[in-house]
Amino acid sequence: MKIIHGLVFHEGKGFVKETLYTKQDCFSLPTSEDTEDTILDAEGCYIIPGLIDIHFHGCAGHDFSDASCEGLTAIAEYQLSQGVTSICPASMTLSPEILRSICECGKNFSDKDVANGSRLVGINLEGPFISSERCGAQNPNFVHPADFTLLNELQDCANGLVKLVTLAPETPGAMDFIRQVKRSALKDISISLGHTTSDYDTAKEALDSGANHITHLFNAMPAFTHRAPGVIGAAFDSPDCFVEIICDGVHIAPPVIRAAFAMFGSHRIVLISDSMRATGLSDGNYTLGGLDVTVNGKHATLKDGTLAGSVTNLSDCLRCAVSMGIPLEDAILCATINPARAIGIDSDYGTLTPGKVADFLLLDKDLHLVGVYKNGQKVK
Repeated sequence: MKIIHGLVFHEGKGFVKETLYTKQDCFSLPTSEDTEDTILDAEGCYIIPGLIDIHFHGCAGHDFSDASCEGLTAIAEYQLSQGVTSICPASMTLSPEILRSICECGKNFSDKDVANGSRLVGINLEGPFISSERCGAQNPNFVHPADFTLLNELQDCANGLVKLVTLAPETPGAMDFIRQVKRSALKDISISLGHTTSDYDTAKEALDSGANHITHLFNAMPAFTHRAPGVIGAAFDSPDCFVEIICDGVHIAPPVIRAAFAMFGSHRIVLISDSMRATGLSDGNYTLGGLDVTVNGKHATLKDGTLAGSVTNLSDCLRCAVSMGIPLEDAILCATINPARAIGIDSDYGTLTPGKVADFLLLDKDLHLVGVYKNGQKVK
């Protein structure tokens, strides 16, 4: 296929008016055979890579932690309809038995390709190795000390799909856990600091030992202050560390979003949705990780008012970031190539580069979806 007249996004260059080529399911260089290709006229549109959400729990009435392939199919279909072409859904702090079932569900789902659904590229274990003092909307009854054996079992159940695991570095055994993971066959799993009471020194030791990611920056961790910089300060001082941000207009105030981009730079920020099962549905009563959640507008909360994830998809988070003053080019990086790099799938996804899988979106000048393409085929 030959895509003409569009504004094509390139990392480091912004938007360039050029022709984009696909061959079978990948982006390609132009060849002499392209004269017979199907032509897609993208006049008036931005062409950007498909979005990649590496931290969300559910949508469309389903939750990844339900461990249902039918539910995961519905999740993938909703996500793709919103321009999210690749997903790495998150589990919760649950019992080892349930976590094994979730991982097995992910493995079984990955064996099939849902034509009208997002591609499952990984599993995010958001727990159970967290702090019971900062568990947020997770169930403290299932908090578990850092356990290399359990992580290894879960990775076996997932057939290698686990890409991220959240860890509170101040908890017993956490530092040994990090070092053991990084010395083992599990070394490619990104260890993300989150749901933590950690101070700066402990978080910095964890990052120096091999942790390289921060779970939803600012949320479920101590505040960043002038005498106690905490996890946020340690992340700032660790240049190889990615930081997640929930940009739904609820979790973080706009000035703090802008400050985070100024602090970390667009090359280190990963936009996530952290969405729960109510996303795409109406207000009402739902559940998250077995806990009751009330949804009112853009707020999803437990009975005590604790935020319980978001009800905003990643496409809307990208638009929200731009509305807060983040340059469009930066927001796109943070929703495409940055998450791909954070979980090690950037050789195949995240940019419109020849040889990579042809996942791309057409957006109008108001950033509304005009077309969604997965594997070079139009799905919306």
